[in-house]
Amino acid sequence: MKKIIVPLLLIVALASCHFDKNIVSKAKTADSPKASDIVRIANDSLQYEVIIIDGGFNSWLYGNAKPRGFYSESYLENRNQIYVSEWNRRAMQPQRYNTNLYEMQINYDPFIHYGYEVNYLIYNYMVYFQIANKQQLGGFAPRP
Repeated sequence: MKKIIVPLLLIVALASCHFDKNIVSKAKTADSPKASDIVRIANDSLQYEVIIIDGGFNSWLYGNAKPRGFYSESYLENRNQIYVSEWNRRAMQPQRYNTNLYEMQINYDPFIHYGYEVNYLIYNYMVYFQIANKQQLGGFAPRP
């Protein structure tokens, strides 16, 4: 009888202990971005997708960016070409530029018509990036 009671008490004691089952999930969610920090730019007919995960971009976009239609599409395309070219040049030189800022190259083809919305969001992200990180991509100061 004693042989059964001791393991039974041990099982009851372990079962009564409180463990925080959310330790792993809390750690994962602390570093994961909120849904409001993610901007998805996609065009399913062209089969591409751009996802911007930056904590302050969404609020900056709604608070500081010029409204849609303020700039012409050709203006946005021209600025995006300049910004992306410089971005890619810096991404290719990790010994010279901060790899935390320029982690990967951007595949922006000037011969593809991405549409106004995509160019608008890329342009505004590039402006936001330059202001937030005190960088200058191109020969002119960024303006929202």
